[in-house]
Amino acid sequence: MTRAEIDTPHGLARAELHCAPEGGRAALLLGHGAGGGIGAPDLVAATRGATAAGVHVALVEQPYRVAGRRAPAPAGQLDTAWLAVADHLSALWFADLPLVFGGRSSGARVACRTAQEGQAVAVVCLAFPVHPPGKPDKTRQPELDAVPVPTLVVQGESDPFGRPVEAHHRDVVLMPGDHSLKKELPRISRTVEEWLDRILRPLD
Repeated sequence: MTRAEIDTPHGLARAELHCAPEGGRAALLLGHGAGGGIGAPDLVAATRGATAAGVHVALVEQPYRVAGRRAPAPAGQLDTAWLAVADHLSALWFADLPLVFGGRSSGARVACRTAQEGQAVAVVCLAFPVHPPGKPDKTRQPELDAVPVPTLVVQGESDPFGRPVEAHHRDVVLMPGDHSLKKELPRISRTVEEWLDRILRPLD
């Protein structure tokens, strides 16, 4: 594991790099939730699954978290910082590798919003917050619908943030539990590993 610090237009970001044991067929960037960090159990499980599929992983810590703030930055700042991190890592660490964007909750939203501009070949969403709890009218489903590349959504069956719908290029896998996705972590690893292997095979 290697740690990197990256300057962005909105402050210093950090990335924790986990290399696949046998080379790398792609690189997966994973972002954290609004109030959480990169040590979230589902992010760790997804990292394990991705590296097993031969994919390098960068767990990305947004500048507001590096600066010690709990409240997330505005969406535009999150997206700009994320793309700056992706550019840096692509140039210095993951040269010539296809990029997969991903994250949990708020980090999943960032991955979806930036997938096209960042030229991601796929997106992995853990606990995508379709709407605030109890407010289904305030839907974020359009952020998912706008993603033009294959997308995996791993969602808790009883997640109060709602449940995304499947689409022709979007797989939704339901897991026991809520928004934390702390149950059946080995299954999350397997799901991410198998999905990435299938999606990346045509690019190998």
